[in-house]
Amino acid sequence: MPRIRFHTVAAFVVLAVSAAWVATGEFASVGSAADEANKAATEKAAAEAAKPDKPLRTVAVVTPEFVDHNRIVRVSGVTEADKKATLATRDAGVIDQLNVDEGDLVKTGDVILTLEGPDKQAMVETARALLAQREKEAENVNALVKRGISPTAQSDNARSALAAAKSQLETAQADLDRLRVTAPFDGVIDDVMVEKGSWAPSGRDAVVLLKLDPMIARGEVSERDLSHIRLGGQAEVKLISGQSVSGTVRYVSREATAQTRTFPVEIAVPNPDTSIPAGMTAEIGLKADPVKAVKLPRSVVTLDPQGNLGVRILRADGKVGFVEIDLIDDTPDGLILGGIPEDARIIVAGQDLVSDGDQVNAVDAGAELLARAAAGSN
Repeated sequence: MPRIRFHTVAAFVVLAVSAAWVATGEFASVGSAADEANKAATEKAAAEAAKPDKPLRTVAVVTPEFVDHNRIVRVSGVTEADKKATLATRDAGVIDQLNVDEGDLVKTGDVILTLEGPDKQAMVETARALLAQREKEAENVNALVKRGISPTAQSDNARSALAAAKSQLETAQADLDRLRVTAPFDGVIDDVMVEKGSWAPSGRDAVVLLKLDPMIARGEVSERDLSHIRLGGQAEVKLISGQSVSGTVRYVSREATAQTRTFPVEIAVPNPDTSIPAGMTAEIGLKADPVKAVKLPRSVVTLDPQGNLGVRILRADGKVGFVEIDLIDDTPDGLILGGIPEDARIIVAGQDLVSDGDQVNAVDAGAELLARAAAGSN
């Protein structure tokens, strides 16, 4: 009897299983399952569509009032004397007179100190007497020459002698003046470094003189703010002592400091009573030309996804928008902001809960809400 091969048996088994599956009709279940899934998705979408719309988020908006406001550029600075000079002796000698103490106010030309020099005073007196003699001699010679008694050459000799006497007096007077130290400008004596009766060599530092009126507040502005500063512009200087004074910009450097890339500026502040000392820390507020701006609470300012500072506004189509701002000033009552369109309605409550393009329900913010926002910001 011949043996049945294995692959023949396997073929019969597969054929039998396939015939049984076709007979049961289960092959149609695959397509039916897909149809059921599509039907379920359609019904779910219809149900979602039939649901009521999601309620819009409510935000409070305000139509800002635009004002002209000076941009304030704030920099740190320090007060300095308008002028500072260390006065020194111009000759050697014993200090005969010392006419000032620390803190004294002096005027231009006031004698600060005098060195002993009786010999030089005597030389001045001698030169003055000689000059008087030469003047009389010149007058007599000129009279004789006019009368024809003396030759013209004697008149020339008299004029030469008179000129020499004048030069001798000027030299003697200059030597005498070198014994005195005088104030080159109005100011206050800040330091006295000598004593009356002491020996002072030529060139010895004697006193330090400061000119404190006007007082100078010096600071440095950044490259970005330089275009807003102009000569003659107004500035407010707040001293670390709490005192606030007004001044004007008298100098703006046209070359930046190499290390910081900032530009030195000087503000002249009237200081007639010298109450403002030099070397005091100060905060300088430089006023630029006025610009169109609005005042808003600090809480209104927010960030966009890119990190830009700005405010959210309500567009004409009722959707949320974002505009970048220019910070003009920071006052106790709120921020002064520029760069906002004049027809903008600014969202002052709920701005952090919405995004660009959101449709919102906008209501007008009342005065009480704005007051609460401002109080919260402060």
